[in-house]
Amino acid sequence: MQIPKSDSVKRRLILPYNKALKKLARKLRDNMTLSEKLLWNELKGNKISGFDFDRQRPIDNYIVDFYCKDLMLAIEIDGVVHDNEEAKEKDIIRQEKLESLGIRFLRFKDEDVKKDLSGVVRDITNWVELHKNDSLDFMTHPPSPSKEGEFELD
Repeated sequence: MQIPKSDSVKRRLILPYNKALKKLARKLRDNMTLSEKLLWNELKGNKISGFDFDRQRPIDNYIVDFYCKDLMLAIEIDGVVHDNEEAKEKDIIRQEKLESLGIRFLRFKDEDVKKDLSGVVRDITNWVELHKNDSLDFMTHPPSPSKEGEFELD
């Protein structure tokens, strides 16, 4: 017996990820920066409009600081490591690749999270409220690596 699919049931897109990054992601979760800890305390437990966020989430060949599957939203905190030109160029390439998978981004400076956490949370909440009903069904299947299971690390 087939169960009819309901239009009201949303399917999450399952994104590819490099399994070799799971161990690094776990290590990053165990060693979060102060700004990551501060923001995580505001995101965990579905505190932002009832949405679930993950921390240090592997997607493709990258790890994003925070990710909400239902919104396909990555939140990145940029510290001083992101200030030089080489790092900025890598961030652009990384973000463009992840955006090609349908992921949307919010970026905040490390110092803004530390100095104005309530403002950062307000910005995230406003974005979520504005986009929570967006239709994300523009992709019907997950993108895949060029060859089955093949990923290249940066």
